[in-house]
Amino acid sequence: MNLKNANILVVDDDPDVLTAVRLLLKTEVKEVVTEKNPENLRSLLTQKKFDLLLLDMNFNSSINTGNEGLFWLRKVKELEPAIAVIMITAYGDIDLAVKCLKEGASDFIVKPWHNEKLISTITDLIRKKESGKAAISVKAAHDSVIGKTLLGESEPMEEIFLKIEKIAPTDANVLILGENGTGKDLIAQAIHQKSLRASKPFIKVDVGALTETLFESELFGHKKGAFTDAREDRMGRFEAANGGTMFLDEIGNITLQQQAKLLSVLQNRQVMRLGSNEAIPIDIRLICATNVPFAELANENRFRKDLIYRINTVEITVPPLRKRPDDIDLLAKHFIKQYTDKYIKPTIHIDEEALDKLKRYHYPGNVRELQYTIERAVIMVEGDVLHAKDLIFSPIETVSAEADEPSDLKLSSIEKNTILKVIEKHNGNITKAAKELGLTRTALYRRLSKYDI
Repeated sequence: MNLKNANILVVDDDPDVLTAVRLLLKTEVKEVVTEKNPENLRSLLTQKKFDLLLLDMNFNSSINTGNEGLFWLRKVKELEPAIAVIMITAYGDIDLAVKCLKEGASDFIVKPWHNEKLISTITDLIRKKESGKAAISVKAAHDSVIGKTLLGESEPMEEIFLKIEKIAPTDANVLILGENGTGKDLIAQAIHQKSLRASKPFIKVDVGALTETLFESELFGHKKGAFTDAREDRMGRFEAANGGTMFLDEIGNITLQQQAKLLSVLQNRQVMRLGSNEAIPIDIRLICATNVPFAELANENRFRKDLIYRINTVEITVPPLRKRPDDIDLLAKHFIKQYTDKYIKPTIHIDEEALDKLKRYHYPGNVRELQYTIERAVIMVEGDVLHAKDLIFSPIETVSAEADEPSDLKLSSIEKNTILKVIEKHNGNITKAAKELGLTRTALYRRLSKYDI
């Protein structure tokens, strides 16, 4: 179904939300119906056929259980089992939103949302509903993530697509290796979509970003009163992923103590919430990813070998973009189309000289860097052709060239070069770079603007 033919129902007791969604979607879909009172859902669904429902998680209604979204979702599914439902939630209600996925919701969005993300989510659900497929083939998995940059026709990528086809239907644990920006998370999603667990939750956790104190609470959950801020029982991510897929990103960055706790859960296939002695069985398919080279990962001073064996039944190594130059043409043209559509620009072509410039570059930021380079070029280009001069790469790589030139001892130059080197060291990760420089992210962004980086 084309999005232009879709009828959308939005139920939220916040009039500002209703107005914002109506204004956003009125030119994108056939009809948008808004409603403040969820108790009118029954009459609305019986009077008209809707393709998708946007449903708030919390209402000032007569239910008052704290689980209003879950209550009304069940009512909706009784009346209209086939309708696609997107839950609207605040950040603190993520656990409840995950419960809604288990009860039949198709997806959830967190307030405040990005308009492009909301439209993309609605479009995907309308298409999936039309196709009626719960899982997708490898080719379909490939196509479904094209908009998120996982595509290619090179031999290395064809091998990855073939490996996905073979391992996805199994429950084998998968370790995905590769540099930042290569698309490891998209490969994890493709494996889940092709698996027998496709209709169950896909829960992603950046474990490398969890502190020692948050690690157990986030992954295993906690009971009310387990620690100072534990004001209520909280489900952990492993419980939320039960029946589905758990994706642990940046697994190579967790401490040896965290590794021991994770290993125990994976061996016993059960979790114990903080503050509880009750073991909760879990049934998950585990996918892990890291940008740490395997040789470093195998160092027992850094990572337990028994945990490596546990998470690495099958290994997928994602090549950096410089190792698959045959895909650059395809990727570039895809991103040009994506961003001309996004920014409502006329059709833009890329000339041979520009393509040659793209192919000669070595992409320390991989596909993500190519994507941002194209987006910037599409925004700034005058006319309908991208030329080589329109393509401006990240200045990070200018550091090596400047090293051969006479030193400029001016304080501003020293500061600029230091910032560039630290950003390069962390592969473009602004958070890590700011931390090493002793700056806040905001302060670092000001300096990037100051030096036109």
